Amino acid sequence: MEKHTYKNPVFFISVIIVTFLVIFGAIWPENFKVGAEALFGFTTINFGWFYLLAVFIFVLFLFGISITKYGKIRLGPANSRPEYPFFTWIGMLFSAGFGAGLVFWGVAEPMSHFFATPFPGLEGQTEEAARVAMGYAFFHWGVSQWSVFAIVGLVIAFLQFKKSKKGLISTSIKPVIGKNKSVATTIDSLAVIATVMGVATSLGLGILQMTGGLKTVFGVPDSLWVQISIAGVMLLTYLLSSSTGLNKGIKYLSNLNLGLCLLLLVFVFFTGPTVFILNTFVLGLGDYFTNFVQYSLRLSPYTGGTWVREWTIFYWAWAIAWSPFVGAFVARVSKGRSIREFVFGVLIVPPAIACLWIAAFGGTALFSDLNNGTAIAEAVNKDLAVALFQTFGGLPLTDIMSVLAIFLIFTFLVTSADSATYILGSMTSRGSLNPGLTGKIIWGILITAIAVVLIIAGGLSALQTASLVSALPFTVILILMLISFVRMLKVEQLPHKTKQKN
Repeated sequence: MEKHTYKNPVFFISVIIVTFLVIFGAIWPENFKVGAEALFGFTTINFGWFYLLAVFIFVLFLFGISITKYGKIRLGPANSRPEYPFFTWIGMLFSAGFGAGLVFWGVAEPMSHFFATPFPGLEGQTEEAARVAMGYAFFHWGVSQWSVFAIVGLVIAFLQFKKSKKGLISTSIKPVIGKNKSVATTIDSLAVIATVMGVATSLGLGILQMTGGLKTVFGVPDSLWVQISIAGVMLLTYLLSSSTGLNKGIKYLSNLNLGLCLLLLVFVFFTGPTVFILNTFVLGLGDYFTNFVQYSLRLSPYTGGTWVREWTIFYWAWAIAWSPFVGAFVARVSKGRSIREFVFGVLIVPPAIACLWIAAFGGTALFSDLNNGTAIAEAVNKDLAVALFQTFGGLPLTDIMSVLAIFLIFTFLVTSADSATYILGSMTSRGSLNPGLTGKIIWGILITAIAVVLIIAGGLSALQTASLVSALPFTVILILMLISFVRMLKVEQLPHKTKQKN
């Protein structure tokens, strides 16, 4: 085992805990599911307000810092420039941050809101329901979700490349907690466990969607053994990719993912109801901006109901569980960019692509149900995994596009898992920028194992609830990171002070 990993308590503590979860879930899947659901209920009922308020503060802080004098600070030496071209950078952000999640929910979410609306008094499967569904889908995949990743990424990139310190979560909050080693080990171990659970959740969701696609296109049975086989092939592929390093496997896969996304997007845009998609996109943006504050802070203490808990609060908790991984990866590929470039690149471009994707795919499905009498919403209500493939059914080249979509989901999942093994290797080798292969292989196997266990334990329900294991304590850590970052900026020399002579 590599010297950075050897005798590192974070590695051993997190491996033991994740291995325990794998074994427990495999032997007692029903107990695992019940425990996960109990945790989900406890955190979202009692602390939903905390998730909403924290994420709203992150958005305000990031946009605020980017337009101040601190926005000129580079994430690296003063004369540094971006390490990756813009297209490659966005591809890496998009692949790591959204992965297969957007492909899964791009149709499934708006059609779910269309079928069972976010507001009690709004009738489902109506024109007004379609409008609200699209606006809410934009909101869930917009700047709020990415603000969580951006906070972690910005602080870690600042420490790694500007201050030449270790890119660890514990390092980022030292100005607040001090140099207590046991606290630092606990926080870094929690970050590793949160990453494993978050990535395993997306891996499991993607596997369920792939089996749904294979069943729709080729009639392959949607069985547990098919799902395990897909997981095995995926494991071999991303372990092979991870052995090539950041500048080969992940870089090429990220470019491939973004290229495939754009290909499918252009195809659906021109073969689907183009004018309707454009109208939906513009109206959806308008509704998103108009309702941003209301949706960001929406709770239902007077009327009751569980919709906000099951959607918005779940999404924010999921993003927070993902944030150690996505944030650390975003940091790693953002060296040389200014804080202003970083914030606008991370908070504007990927959400804009996501909204275009939802408008094209979700809009096509909504148009089909409203105008052609199809029942995509009902099919999605029965099985979320078939949403995308039901939508392709009303377009030309159905089978070819479905196969391309299955391949895109596969490459997204491989890229996410590849990125995750890199970041987990770094987290458990004292922040090394070049983690060893042994650690990455161990984490690759454990991520796949926990994803398979989650599928066995109860499919989508268990996957969703299990991802929230670390979300609540990590929200507190994110707030501490923000406070620490403000303290670090206060003593930072601003770049314009050294450029007066020019």
